[in-house]
Amino acid sequence: MSPIDLLQINVNAHTEKKNGLTYLSWAWAWAEALKADPQATFQVHLFNDMPYMDVNGTGMVWITVTMFGQPRTCMLPVMNHRNQPILTPDAFQVNTAIMRCMTKALALHGLGLYIYSGEDVPEEIGKEPVTKEATAVVSVATQTATADVEIKVKKEKSDPMNDAEADLFANGMIKFLGHCQDDSGLKSYWKANQAQLDKLKVSHPELYAKVRDSFSEEKKLYAEKAKEKTNE
Repeated sequence: MSPIDLLQINVNAHTEKKNGLTYLSWAWAWAEALKADPQATFQVHLFNDMPYMDVNGTGMVWITVTMFGQPRTCMLPVMNHRNQPILTPDAFQVNTAIMRCMTKALALHGLGLYIYSGEDVPEEIGKEPVTKEATAVVSVATQTATADVEIKVKKEKSDPMNDAEADLFANGMIKFLGHCQDDSGLKSYWKANQAQLDKLKVSHPELYAKVRDSFSEEKKLYAEKAKEKTNE
């Protein structure tokens, strides 16, 4: 099985909706991952021996799922039922965020990715000529990138970010830039977070500019490295 096969799995029977958001069962998702690749693993990143990164008293979990020999990392804040960051989260809340983040990282490999692009069913790749849209979906799943901060799917017309959410998201985006590895991964990282970035641009333009400038600087570094490699 390959990422393209995972892209075509219909996960609808294993999802549930809460407050207008769609959740995919982490247990089912991991079982499918092991069927696709028995060597699949996921890693919980530690920060000062804690399973989450402290951000002004709130928590951000980081998970790397490796399938088909390719690691993909996702980050997610520890949030309450209102999708707001929790101050001093407890063990149960952190564990919940970890499993949701793992499920989102699996989407980067293709499993359930169509949910996050707002589609009702997966596209049957190969049944008809592959469109530019289908190519874009495959690109997101197969290139090195990370997911957006939230495991939950939000409507495009969702509530604007508050200051805490905006700061958490912007700093998280910048924090993980160094893991994109190349310009292609950088573009996928931005695209995977496009909806949240659009919200940030409207509600907190100064933070959006900060993220955009950080991406531009990282892009310049990749260009310089590529030039140096060519001149060797």
